[in-house]
Amino acid sequence: MTTRLYSHPIYLEHLTPPGHPERPDRLRAVAKVLSHDVFDILDRVESPMGDPATLRYAHPDSYVRRIEAGIPAEGIARIDADTSVSPKSWLAALTAVGAATAAVDDVFSGAADNVFVASRPPGHHAEKITAMGFCLFNNAAIAARHAQLRHGAERVAIVDWDVHHGNGTQDIFWDDPSVLYCSTHQMPLYPGTGAKSETGAGNIVNAPLSANTGSDDFRDAFRSRILPALDEFQPDLIIISAGFDAHHRDPLAEINLVEEDFSWATAELMERADRFASNRLVSLLEGGYDLQGLALSVAAHVGRLMRG
Repeated sequence: MTTRLYSHPIYLEHLTPPGHPERPDRLRAVAKVLSHDVFDILDRVESPMGDPATLRYAHPDSYVRRIEAGIPAEGIARIDADTSVSPKSWLAALTAVGAATAAVDDVFSGAADNVFVASRPPGHHAEKITAMGFCLFNNAAIAARHAQLRHGAERVAIVDWDVHHGNGTQDIFWDDPSVLYCSTHQMPLYPGTGAKSETGAGNIVNAPLSANTGSDDFRDAFRSRILPALDEFQPDLIIISAGFDAHHRDPLAEINLVEEDFSWATAELMERADRFASNRLVSLLEGGYDLQGLALSVAAHVGRLMRG
């Protein structure tokens, strides 16, 4: 089992205001934990720059040009109350997209069985025409479209276990039955979407969790809603929106998962990738704002990817 890791120093140069939870130290924590000897066999590759044309897979040209035009020459500019950009944010976001599409290429070419992309800014809150929730472009959505357009994938599944609902991914694929979007998330919580009744074209499967729940409810949501949907859909590729802010240490939510929960969920998705998709699985970092909780959870997730 070959697991590839993408990252790049440019991700550290996407700057946010002091005290902002989505900060460069997140990737420093991930890099530190993945530097331990147990991860020596990871196939480490520097993220490539993305093709700007791929941004149009999920966002109209007018939106892409608006984001690029909003990048400041110096300092930090706010897009909304939560989402900021700095002089290197365009390059960081384009490199995050480049890693996501390269990861898809890798699993379809056989260069890797699965891939973890340690990038920022995250993506799953970015709607077709709206940047929000720390996100500029929807990396997972672009990766899914890339799989379809470049590799002929007929059915792509995106599984999102970030504690916040991926409203952007849901928005982009709302009426597209070729992409299955499944999400576990705390509700009510930002951004306010993700009710069970939100089903799109029958391709949206939301499994909201109440505050102060933990492992049992999370695993039950997977067993009762997420995994059966995957089994029925039989995807050609599984993409994980891998947010780790449902960890019990995280300050932005009240779900009490432990590292082993992410390992367990990873194993369940790998089993479906093996059964339906020739092991093709791509995992993209989303949230996770307590540095210790993030590091421990990433270690559990990537360790499981490596073990097969």
